[in-house]
Amino acid sequence: MSNDIMLDLGLPNYLKEIELDETTKALMGGTSGMGMKRISIKGGVWRLMANGKEISKNEDRSMNVVIVAAAPKVSRTFYLKSYSEGSEPAAPDCWSADGEVPDAKSSIPQAKRCIDCDQNVKGSGQGDSRACRFSQRIAVVLANDIKGDVMQLTLPSKSIFGAGEPGKWPLQTYAKMLGSKGIPVTAVATEMRFDTNSATPVITFKPVRVLETHEHQVVIEQGKTLEAKNAITMTVAEADGIKLPKLEAPVEAPKAKEPKAEAKVEDVEPVKRSAKKEEEPAPKKDLSKILEEWDD
Repeated sequence: MSNDIMLDLGLPNYLKEIELDETTKALMGGTSGMGMKRISIKGGVWRLMANGKEISKNEDRSMNVVIVAAAPKVSRTFYLKSYSEGSEPAAPDCWSADGEVPDAKSSIPQAKRCIDCDQNVKGSGQGDSRACRFSQRIAVVLANDIKGDVMQLTLPSKSIFGAGEPGKWPLQTYAKMLGSKGIPVTAVATEMRFDTNSATPVITFKPVRVLETHEHQVVIEQGKTLEAKNAITMTVAEADGIKLPKLEAPVEAPKAKEPKAEAKVEDVEPVKRSAKKEEEPAPKKDLSKILEEWDD
C-alpha cells in the first residue's frame, strides 16, 4: 500500500465536493498548516501575501471585496526601530489588540495603559504623528469569489478615521453610512480604492451592489471560519509566521513617572520690602468712542 493511504481506499463523491471543516483545520495547526493569506497595500499596490511571501500583486487602483468580519476594536502597534526599505520583517515591540492595554506577549511594553503611554502623544513619531500607530484588521473575500479564500487586511489610521467625501469614505464613516440605512456591511460588495491624493497608501470605500440572499448566507458562513477569526485577531507578524521574542519572565510596563518633590525651603529671615505706591487704575475707555474708531 502506498503512503497515500486515503487515495488507495478511494474517496466517495461527496468528499470531492466539500471543503475541509474547521475541526480538521484546527488539528492541522490552524493557519500554520493551511497558510495564512493577507492583502498588503505596501507601495500603493494590492499584494497577496501567504506566510510572509508575496505570491501575486494587482496594480489596479481599486479592488472589489466583501467584508466578512472585523476586529471589534482599533488596535495599536509600536516599533522601537523605524522601518527602512529592505529591512527584515519583525514583530512589534509593543502592541494592543483592544487599544487599551499592551498585549501580554509584547516584548517591551511601553506603559500599563495605552492612554497614559508616551508613544501615544502627538509628536512622538515622525513630524506630528504618534509613534504608536492605530490600525484595524478586517477579513475579506473577493467579490467575484465569495466562496474563496478569506484574507486579512490591516488598515492604517487614515483609512479608518475621518469624514471623507461621497464615494470616498474611510472605513468607520462608510460603515456608519450603511448602518444608518439598515444595511449590514457584510451584505454589500465594497470597492476599496487607493486615494491618489495621499503620499502614503490610504484606502477609501464605497458600495458597489447589494448581495443576493444566497450570497449573503455564504458571507455569514465565511465570517464564522477559523481563517476569519485569525484574520481579525492576529498581528501581521503572526500572520506572516514571524516568531515573537521569547520572554524569560513577564515583562513589566514602566511605571508612571512620579511628580518631582518640591525643593525644601530653608528657614531664612524674611526680607522686608518697601511697599510700592499703589498705581491708579487706568481710566475706562468710552465704548462709543471705541466703536467710532472702528468705523473710521
